[in-house]
Amino acid sequence: MAAITAALVKELREKTGVGMMDCKKALNETDGDFEAAVDWLRKKGLSKAAKKADRVAAEGLVAVATSGSTGAVVEVNSETDFVARNETFQAAVKDIAALALTTNGDVEALKTAELPGGVSVDAKLTDLIATIGENMSLRRTAVVTAEPGVVASYVHNAAADDMGALGVLVGLKSEGDAGKLAELGRKIAMHVAAGSPSVAVAVDIDGVDSAIADKERNVFAEQARASGKPEQIIEKMVEGRMRKFFEEVVLLKQSFVMDPDKTIEEVLADASKELGAPVEITGFVRTALGEGVEKKQEDFAAEVAAATGQA
Repeated sequence: MAAITAALVKELREKTGVGMMDCKKALNETDGDFEAAVDWLRKKGLSKAAKKADRVAAEGLVAVATSGSTGAVVEVNSETDFVARNETFQAAVKDIAALALTTNGDVEALKTAELPGGVSVDAKLTDLIATIGENMSLRRTAVVTAEPGVVASYVHNAAADDMGALGVLVGLKSEGDAGKLAELGRKIAMHVAAGSPSVAVAVDIDGVDSAIADKERNVFAEQARASGKPEQIIEKMVEGRMRKFFEEVVLLKQSFVMDPDKTIEEVLADASKELGAPVEITGFVRTALGEGVEKKQEDFAAEVAAATGQA
């Protein structure tokens, strides 16, 4: 059995990020074999992670990464916003976002892809769960491309560079000056983040989900018929309301938040003239932290009562 020295315990702690007492126990359990102790802690970490897996993880970070004509966004959740300020967690999220540039928006592929150091995203998160003590998960990822062109990004409520509570990617296809395209793309990304007058659901009218459009059309038709007006008037009323609907949810039809007198479509037309080359939006992604996740509502009084045996 190898001698279990303080230096060996310290080395194991630095490698794994686990507490000193657990490191000492791991070395004792494995007769001082350093690599076996690492494995022992990983197994213990898996056990810890399993216990935490049923906790709701709705906090965390949204991070973006761009590389020329490609951009990626990821959402990595934790249980509390405190973890989002943890530098170790932030570094891992940054690496995951960079890796997402290679997995084409496939979240399952990203989970099994290898980070620097040869560890998979899933394994890295499992290690962080054991080290930090909260449930974590890679919830989603998306990719935007624009060839030729650039993908611009914007992060709102940033906790660190390129990560925060809301991330946006916008792809601009053009052979115009890349620097000017990136500047325009960032402004449009800020517009998308603002969600004004509504959060955009598609670049153009053809991109709007037909089920959404049909639902709105039916609602408008029922409202118009309630007026008792002739059918031909009703049709005009419905078309007018659908135009207004598209102006609210179609990106190209929205009024630009930085210049409300122009639509995004008109802003692109102006940019095309300035750059001497057509500019078009290939796609966009708007990812808000915890969107659609039902957060657990804590009853603090009940929790205290349970802890003190008064429940």
